[in-house]
Amino acid sequence: MSTTTQHRQAIDDQRYADVRDRRLAAALAAEDAAETEGLDPLERMTCGLHRKWIHRCVHSALHVIPVTGHRWCRDCATAADVMVDELTGEIRVTCPRCRRTPNPRATKQIVRTCRASLSAASA
Repeated sequence: MSTTTQHRQAIDDQRYADVRDRRLAAALAAEDAAETEGLDPLERMTCGLHRKWIHRCVHSALHVIPVTGHRWCRDCATAADVMVDELTGEIRVTCPRCRRTPNPRATKQIVRTCRASLSAASA
């Protein structure tokens, strides 16, 4: 880990000092540092904006990205709904208008990161 990354991680650790779930705080700080080193922000298990595991806030309108198709049905020009069942681990992304699963690539990424988030949160 570079000196810059270590410095950044120390700042991030302070940034999340008030987060009660210490595993979440550590994951937020680690992913912030990894993002600085090149981690794709769409591959994060955590959300620095909401300060939550991604499966707990992916339903927010702030996670809709029409350009990439993340939570977006291009056919209907509508934000897709995300259903996360923490008990069964089921994750579904569907358009509320046409009831189809939009953009397979973006949806697979959402499902993958939500599954990783669920796993990390329950570890």
